[in-house]
Formats: sequence, C-alpha cells, structure tokens
Amino acid sequence: MLPEKNFELPFIPERPTKPRKSGITMMMDKGLSLKETENFIEASGHLTDVVKFGFGTSYVTQNFEQKIKMYQEAGIRPYLGGTLFEAFFARGMVKEYLQMLDKYKLDLVEISDGSIIIDHDEKCELIQSMSKERTVLSEVGSKDSGIIVSPAKWIKWMSNELEAGSWKVIAEGRESGNVGVFRPNGSAHTLLINRIIAKIKPDDILWEAPKKTQQVWFIKLFGQNVNLGNIAPNEMIPLECLRLGLRGDTFFNFLPDDYAARLKQVNDDDELVEED
Repeated sequence: MLPEKNFELPFIPERPTKPRKSGITMMMDKGLSLKETENFIEASGHLTDVVKFGFGTSYVTQNFEQKIKMYQEAGIRPYLGGTLFEAFFARGMVKEYLQMLDKYKLDLVEISDGSIIIDHDEKCELIQSMSKERTVLSEVGSKDSGIIVSPAKWIKWMSNELEAGSWKVIAEGRESGNVGVFRPNGSAHTLLINRIIAKIKPDDILWEAPKKTQQVWFIKLFGQNVNLGNIAPNEMIPLECLRLGLRGDTFFNFLPDDYAARLKQVNDDDELVEED
C-alpha cells in the first residue's frame, strides 16, 4: 500500500509499499485512548508500519486488547516496549512474557537491555529462540547517559544480534533524543554513527529519532527510506513530508540539480535586490 496522493507532483522520491523492509516508520504510543487511536489510524495509519507501546504503558493502558486489534486491522504491527521485556526478565519471568505475547497475539517483540545489564551471549540466545516464532527487534545502547559504549561494542553487538535473528536492530535514542546515538544536546553523534554504518547496513538499523532536527539529519544522510522510530502520533504526516521533500528542511534534497541551482540563484538574486 502506497501513501495516498491527492494530486500529482513530479520529482517526489519513491517510497516502498507496505509491508516495507526499508523506510519503516515506528510510532510511539504512550497511552492513546481508543478514540485517539481511531483518529490516528484514520489520519496516519497508511504511513505507519509499526507501533510501540512505549516502555511499560501496556500494563496500565485501558482497552489494551481492543487497541491491538485496531492497529492490526489497519495493517500496523504493534509491539511492547523493550523496557517491559526488561521488567519481566529482571523478575525471572521470560516464559510468562512469551505467554502474554501469545495471549494478545503479538508477533513482533523487542528485546532490549537499556535499563538493565544482560549478558550479551544470553541476549543473543533469547533473540535466536524468539525469532523462531516471532519477528524480533533488538535494541542496542543504554538509556543511561552516564554509560558510554564504544563504537567497537556498538558494531559487535549489532552484528551479533542481526546474526542471531533480529529483523532490525534499534539504535537507542530514547523518547528524549539525548542518549545513545545522540549527544546530550540532541545532536547526532556523527563519529559513532559513521563508524556503525561502515560495518552495519543502514537498512538493518531502526534509528530512534523523536526530534525533527534528528529526522532531517538522518534523511539527508540516508535518503527518504531510512528507518525511523519513536515518532509522536502527531508527527507522522510531518515526517512523511520530510521524507518526500515537501518541507523546507528537505525541499532541495530531491529536486534535480538544475532546478535546485536555478531556484537557489533566484533566492540569491532576491536577497541582493533587498540589500540594494
């Protein structure tokens, strides 16, 4: 399914159809009501690949099972935040966690260790085991800004988890966008990211990028079909416009060079006239 178009416009970059393997957009649901979920699906369901019930919100969300069905019927794959998996793991309840996934018919699962320390070999064993019956997303990076992970470890962990059976590895950024692959001020940790993509295929990574500046940065680096996550419900359409060059931040990214050069020259000439 392609995003709906209300009119034709040339030089719009191509986006793959759903279900996609690249260009994935993950929305973060932190407690939408049924009515808000219905409204979200009506407005942005066609642009949404997966929905994460953020951190432990699924524990206290009302009408949870009904929300899951609403997303699934709209062709969106919901899953539970990695922090909830860690809460079960910390209590020695992995078996119960899998039973709960079966109860709600969730075929997408996140395995993370952002809040607690899990031996990496054990994490990979969990990925390998769960990937036999489910699609696994695994997250790399700590939610604690005080914990610095070397680029070599990022690469090793991502590579091992993909080999173990992860569909995508999630690059930690949190909903705040100031840890993991981002610096405390929210800017991209370019050295780390460049080291990662030298060894790991970008299509295998889902970058958590809740802020517009971060989304723009990744789109300019990887193009319109970069995988992005932790997107707020009301930012799904604005993000798609960034992907398509229909916002000022990416306006010239997808225009032919001669168009871009001519338009930029016109702008420069206008500025000169104003100065005169």
